[in-house]
Amino acid sequence: MTLSISNYFCPVVGFCAYSGTGKTTLLTQLIPLIKAKGIRVAIIKHAHHQLELDQPGKDSYRMREAGADQVLLMSAKVCALTWQGDTAPEEASLTRALSMLTPHSVDLVIVEGFKHESYPKIEIHRPALGNPLLHLTDPDMIAVVSDEMIESILPVLDLNQPEQIVEFVMDYFGLAEKASSNWVSKSNK
Repeated sequence: MTLSISNYFCPVVGFCAYSGTGKTTLLTQLIPLIKAKGIRVAIIKHAHHQLELDQPGKDSYRMREAGADQVLLMSAKVCALTWQGDTAPEEASLTRALSMLTPHSVDLVIVEGFKHESYPKIEIHRPALGNPLLHLTDPDMIAVVSDEMIESILPVLDLNQPEQIVEFVMDYFGLAEKASSNWVSKSNK
């Protein structure tokens, strides 16, 4: 079976907004709340600029600068693969990013970005910034998170209540049962 977002082994949900809306800030609030429920989380972040995971002077940076097409950094707890220039296997896509995750080691994938791809997304909207609502033109949006009450046919969640957002995601994707089974298996060890 070809990998696609719709047949991925666990739920995938995106948080999309215009730059400067607070996507990363919100996600750093949501992740510990989701983890506290026993849900294993993977994050995929789409970057629109040059990425530097290593610093000048470090061995892996020096090897990449010397011409290595790919550099894999691995320790007992952290692994990072970098490639550069024309050696990337294809343009950045959510499907490609999902294929790089370790299967069955996560219960939920949260995506920041890739807003033009088709998968379930939650819009973050701050009316004071003056940006148009994304969900009006994106049928894949499942909810809106806002710091003000807005009118929408979608559920509107309070940006200042991250617990409410977590409960929505848990309910929408049926993760409550998964969280319970993860806690049971952890306590049996």
